Amino acid sequence: MTRPLAPGFRISPELLLRAYATGVFPMAERADDPEVFWVRPEIRGVIPLEEFHIPRSLRKLLRRNPYEIRYDFDFPAVIAACAEPSPDRQETWINETIREAYTALYERGYCHSVEAWREGRLCGGLYGVSLGRAFFGESMFTREPNASKICLVHLVEHLIERGFTLLDTQFTTPHLKHFGAIDVPRRRYEQLLADALEGSAKF
Repeated sequence: MTRPLAPGFRISPELLLRAYATGVFPMAERADDPEVFWVRPEIRGVIPLEEFHIPRSLRKLLRRNPYEIRYDFDFPAVIAACAEPSPDRQETWINETIREAYTALYERGYCHSVEAWREGRLCGGLYGVSLGRAFFGESMFTREPNASKICLVHLVEHLIERGFTLLDTQFTTPHLKHFGAIDVPRRRYEQLLADALEGSAKF
């Protein structure tokens, strides 16, 4: 983790894309903290697409199609929801600088959302950055049971269909490990990233 950027600093889309291409991403300590840090982990979380695992109970739920899945339908609502506190996450790292930067990236076609809707209500979702054949997952939220998990399943299916080769989760969590997430050393991650950036895929 490097020194924080000054409060009020704005991250341009060009700077953000250059950072991702070198394995770096921004975070804030809290949603109300004006400072932003650049992060380059020694150990990186990834989900190998070919080894993605769907728990049996979730497979049964998927067959019932409980949600309508939409892509990039309401990105601002997704990132706003990801920035909200929840019962199991009292604070988030998404401050106003982060929201503005990723919204600008979305407007340029490099940031995307996967959304679960039911009866006109946004029930869960996730968002991330696409660059080359890499997708960098940023954050997810859920308001209804399993909504974010179902979005993750659809994301992986979508990435495979579109020819992506790398799904970066930044860090691993017990939740993500249920789906096959693994930790890789920085050197190995940089190799995976370089390979993914050599080609192109359209989200």
